[in-house]
Amino acid sequence: MWFLWTVIIIGVVALIFGLGLGFANKYFEVKEDERIADIEKLLPGYNCGACGMAGCKAFAEGVISGQIDQLSRCKPGKKDKNFEPILEYLKNHPNEDGSVQEIKL
Repeated sequence: MWFLWTVIIIGVVALIFGLGLGFANKYFEVKEDERIADIEKLLPGYNCGACGMAGCKAFAEGVISGQIDQLSRCKPGKKDKNFEPILEYLKNHPNEDGSVQEIKL
């Protein structure tokens, strides 16, 4: 009989924790700007850190946040293949307030 109560108590505790995690997932969700992933795809993808950032994703986050003011900081990147498509993408996908991200080659 004690075994049955143990299973019931553990099941109830697991159910409570599961519901708590489900609600926490919904209310504490962090939404990432989709432009970061798109810009990361347009970069060379070497993750070399030559730009001074931890990798291509950090560089893309810096472009979106305004930390990066020149795309040429990405050393393996090419003007035709990487930088011009990023500039075009940023013109077509402005910030949430409608402003266009100002960045140089």
